[in-house]
Amino acid sequence: MIDREKRIAELFAYDLKYKQQGSIVVAGMDEVGRGPLAGNVVSACVVMPESPVIPWIDDSKKLSESRREKVYEQIKKTALYIGIGQISPEEIDRINILEATRKSMRIAADTVPADVFLIDAVTGLGLNGKEISIIKGDAVSYSIAAASIVAKVTRDRQMAQLHQIYPQYGFIRNKGYGTKEHIDALRKFGPCPIHRRTFIGHFL
Repeated sequence: MIDREKRIAELFAYDLKYKQQGSIVVAGMDEVGRGPLAGNVVSACVVMPESPVIPWIDDSKKLSESRREKVYEQIKKTALYIGIGQISPEEIDRINILEATRKSMRIAADTVPADVFLIDAVTGLGLNGKEISIIKGDAVSYSIAAASIVAKVTRDRQMAQLHQIYPQYGFIRNKGYGTKEHIDALRKFGPCPIHRRTFIGHFL
């Protein structure tokens, strides 16, 4: 528990240095779904209060699925603001994944009145506030880590629902990523409406 307390204190302290510059609102932003062969790219923009601190907030990739789900529900109850932005496979194919990621982040931030946006890696969004791009930000910022959890759980739930419609691809397990199971199914059954055509050409 001591390690967990130290970890959350480090994440929280990173954001606090921005909040202490004045009466400003600090938001964290992250996306999930840039690499999959199917499904949306999803971004989240989250403003967390200074208290209570949720002890298990961390980079979503470091948490088990069950832990992420629990922390996600805590974030939903606690956060001051949560914005979600998502771009469909069709639009990803049309404008490319980098531009789709940026657009999803702009949509996520559109309803969040923040002064400073701490953004995981992406730059040049043109938001109504100061943008600070941080490489691997979900590993150092409390707010970005919270956003990473919201984005991840939102997208995972979408893929679980899509599994009910297209069970042959195993979306419940692979979340649209290019696992052997997914690629084998793609070659056997061909693409479905949620596949990104610009991503799957060399697999067919």
